[in-house]
Amino acid sequence: MGEQLVSEGPVLLDLDGDGVARLRLNRPEASNGMDVPLLRALYDAVMLCYGEPRLRVLVLSGEGSNFCAGGDVKTFASKGEALPDYLREATSWLQVAVQGLLNLPAPVVASVHGFAAGGGGFGLVCAADLVVAAESAKFLGGATRVGMAPDAGTTVTLPQLVGLRKALEISLTNPVLSAVEALELGILTRVVPDDELTKATDELAAQLAAGAPRALAATKRLMWSGLGSRVEAQLPEEARTVSELSGTADAREGLDAVIGRRTPIFTGR
Repeated sequence: MGEQLVSEGPVLLDLDGDGVARLRLNRPEASNGMDVPLLRALYDAVMLCYGEPRLRVLVLSGEGSNFCAGGDVKTFASKGEALPDYLREATSWLQVAVQGLLNLPAPVVASVHGFAAGGGGFGLVCAADLVVAAESAKFLGGATRVGMAPDAGTTVTLPQLVGLRKALEISLTNPVLSAVEALELGILTRVVPDDELTKATDELAAQLAAGAPRALAATKRLMWSGLGSRVEAQLPEEARTVSELSGTADAREGLDAVIGRRTPIFTGR
């Protein structure tokens, strides 16, 4: 496992002797659904990576059966009329964590199994530099399905990855994408059999860790710099929009429908 930098809580972080750090979302009982404590812990873990001179590559993964099912809808639904304030705080932590991953000099590799959904799961996938996914992995934007709007920078990163028309289709109609479909669209780097995910991720991480750190960091910075400033500019607008929409009846209906496993009935209110 290596040296444990964060050994308990909703996010775990360890570092091996080759400079590979592994950041694991650790709320398996909630499919790693993101609430404020997890998002704060995610940000803190990313900041620890900035202060670790041995770090060569960061691997993101999720404990349990899913990478990340997005926002914790049960927590959101429990907030009632206080939901806009809660989501304002949640999206603030999410946006600084995502910006931290985008700006981290070391390459970020997402290792995805199960569902990667919403700003938490799908957003982290879009913000990673490279993505290895199991064949059975599924990908879902899902924000408009619950009467909200995309966040985690996906209104910029997703169009850059797949093009505007396809990004609008994904965001407006919320298809569940298979790993093969996501690969063909350019969202993923590679797809591997489920039982080879860990091995494939470790091999890629080892390859990156053995590379020239400054050259990799400079390449990453140059690649992202064309859209990085726009991602940063877009994050506050995303957070404002999500908070505003979370106070609508449609958002409450969407959350209730997900929890109740039924089709939502949106009224535009």
